[in-house]
Amino acid sequence: MTELLLSVFGIAVNTAAVAYVATRLLDVRYTVWRLIVVSVCGYGLMQYGLLPSLLEPFRYREPTSEEMPGAFALWALVFVTAPVIAMIMLVVWEAVIPTGAVPPVRTWFKGLRTRLRRTRRYLQILAIAGRHGLIGLLRGRRQAAQDAEMARALRLALDDAGVTFVKLGQILSTRRDLLPAVYIAELSKLQDQAAPVPGTSAVRLVEAAAGAPVGEVFARFDPEPVAAASIAQVHTAVLHGGEAVVVKVRRPGAAQAVERDLDIIRRLARSLDRHTSWGRSMDVLGLADGFAEALREEVDFTVEARNLAQVAAAHDRRRAEVRVPRPYADLSDEQVLVMERLQGVPLASARLGDRGLDGRDLAAALLREMFDEIMVDGIFHADPHPGNLMLLDDDRIGLIDYGSVGRLDRELRGSFEAILQAVDRQDGPSLADALVSVSTRPDELDQTGFERALGSFMARHLVPGAAPGIRMFTELFRIIAKYRIVIPPELAAVFRTLATLEGCLTAIDPGFDLIAEARSIGQRYAERRLRPAAVQDLVVEELHDLLPVLRKLPRRFDRLLASVESGQLSVNFRLFAKSEDRRTVTAWLHQTLLTVLAAAAGVMAVMLLGTDSGPALNADFTLYQFFGLSLLLIASVMALRVLADIFTKRSRQE
Repeated sequence: MTELLLSVFGIAVNTAAVAYVATRLLDVRYTVWRLIVVSVCGYGLMQYGLLPSLLEPFRYREPTSEEMPGAFALWALVFVTAPVIAMIMLVVWEAVIPTGAVPPVRTWFKGLRTRLRRTRRYLQILAIAGRHGLIGLLRGRRQAAQDAEMARALRLALDDAGVTFVKLGQILSTRRDLLPAVYIAELSKLQDQAAPVPGTSAVRLVEAAAGAPVGEVFARFDPEPVAAASIAQVHTAVLHGGEAVVVKVRRPGAAQAVERDLDIIRRLARSLDRHTSWGRSMDVLGLADGFAEALREEVDFTVEARNLAQVAAAHDRRRAEVRVPRPYADLSDEQVLVMERLQGVPLASARLGDRGLDGRDLAAALLREMFDEIMVDGIFHADPHPGNLMLLDDDRIGLIDYGSVGRLDRELRGSFEAILQAVDRQDGPSLADALVSVSTRPDELDQTGFERALGSFMARHLVPGAAPGIRMFTELFRIIAKYRIVIPPELAAVFRTLATLEGCLTAIDPGFDLIAEARSIGQRYAERRLRPAAVQDLVVEELHDLLPVLRKLPRRFDRLLASVESGQLSVNFRLFAKSEDRRTVTAWLHQTLLTVLAAAAGVMAVMLLGTDSGPALNADFTLYQFFGLSLLLIASVMALRVLADIFTKRSRQE
C-alpha cells in the first residue's frame, strides 16, 4: 500500500513537473490527458528501469559514506530524467498526432446521431460513386482517353446523389476555366426536377410565412405547383387586390439536407486537395467554399427577396428594358417567397417570328441589360440560363430567379471597364496589366508570355468575322489558369455570367455578333463618360476624396519648413518596421541559437561520457560522465524546444 501511494505521489509530481517545464521551457500547452499518459510512462521508465539498474550495486549492502555523495547525485539525475523522458514522448506524440487531430474524449459521444447520419450519407455517396465507376477519379487516377465515359458517369452519379450534388454539377457546368469541354457538355444536361410536395404541406408553409390563413391572404391559391425542383416548387396565386403572383415554397427538410451534403462536399474537397494533383490545381477547396455560400443563399428566400428589391430599384432608376418581378416582403420569409407574376412564356419556347419580333433586337437588348447591371448597377443576375428568361406579353424580356447574384464595387467596375477597353483595342499588354492589377500576382509571372498569349487569343477570336462561342471563353480561362492568375471571385462571376449568356444569345439569334455588339456597348459607355455631366461628377468625386489631404497640407508644409530652418530635418529608415517582421526574425534567431547550443552541448556530453578518467562517483561511474549525462539532458531540453516550435507552429498553420 505504501509503495502504491508513493507511486501515485511520484506520478503526480512528475505530471506537474512536465506541465510546468512544457509550458515554461517548451512554450507549448498540451491537453491534460496527454500530460498524464507521458508522465506515467516517464515515471515508469524511471521507477522500474533506470532506478533499479542504478541501485544494483547496493542491492545487498548499504552505500558507504564515501559512496553516498555519488549515489545521491545519480539519484537526483535519474529523477530529473523522468520529466525529460516524458517531454521527449510528448514532442514525438505531437509530431505524429498533432493536437486537435483526434476529437477530445468528452466529445466522442456528443452528436453521435449526427455522425451516424453523416456516415450513412457517406456510404450512400460511396455506393453511388462505386456504381458509376468513379472511385478511381476520387483517388486521383484519371486517363484522358476515358474522359467522355468518366464525364457521363459523373453526371449520372451527381443526378443520383440528390439536390446538393445536382446544384454542384450545374455550377461546374459553367466553369469552363476548370473542366474540359466534354465534362461541361455532360454536366449541362443535369435537370433540377423532383416530385412535388403535397398541396396541404405547401399551404401550411405559406400560412406560417404570412401569419394568416391562405384565404385571408390570397383571393385564389392553386395548391398544385406549376413547377417542382429539388429545393423549391412554384404555385400560382392571386391577391385580393387582383395582383397575380407566384409563390415559391421551399421543400421541407431541404435546408437540413443541403447543410448535411455541404459538410460532406467540404470533406471530400479537403481529401481531393490533399491526395490529388488535379484537385489542387482546380482549387477544389475554394470552389467548395464558394458553392456552399451560393447554395446557402439560394436556400434562404429572404436573400432572393432582398436581391429582387435591390435589382428592381436599380432598374427603376435607369428605366431598364428588361423586367424583374417585385417581391412581397411582408408575405415572405426564408421558406416562402411571394413575388409578382410576369405574364409571358419561357423565351426558349417562344416563337419570335409569329409575334413579328427580331431575334437580333431581343438579343441585343438582353446583352445591353446585362452590361448595365454589371457596369451601372453593380448587382447582376449571375445565372442567366434559358430557364430564367421569359418573353413577356408586352414583347419585353423578363428575368427571374435572382437567388444567385454577383456584385461589383466601384473599383472592380473600373477594372472591368479597363479590361473591356483593352479588348476593344486588341491591346495584349494593356489587357495583361488590367488582369494582373485585380488579381493576386504569382511569384514568378512570365509577363511577356502572358501578353503574347492574350494577344494571340484576341487575334483569333476578336477580329471582324470571327464567330465567338464557348471555345472563346474556354481558351481565355485556360490562359488565365496557365499563368496562375487568380481572378477575384466577383470578376470571375462576371466572366461566368457572360459565358452562360453567350449560349442564350445564340439560342435567340444564331447569327448574333456578340463581339460587335459588345464593342458598340463599350463605345456607348465611353461616350457617356465624356459627357459634361459625367466629367463633372467624376471631378466632384475626386475632389471629395482629395479634400481631406488638401486640408492637412498647410500644417504639414509649415512643420516641414520649421524643421528645415532649425536644422532638424532627418529621414528615418526602419529595416523592420512591422512588428510581425521583428517577431519572425527574432524567432529564427532563437531557433538558430538553441540549435547551436543543443548541438554544442550534445557534442560535449558525448566527449565527457567517453572519458574514463576523473574522480569516481562509484565503481563504474566517474564525475566527468555525470557531467556528460547532465549536459545530455540540457541538450535534449533545448532540442525539444526547437522541435516543439516546429511541430506546434506547423499544426497551427494547418
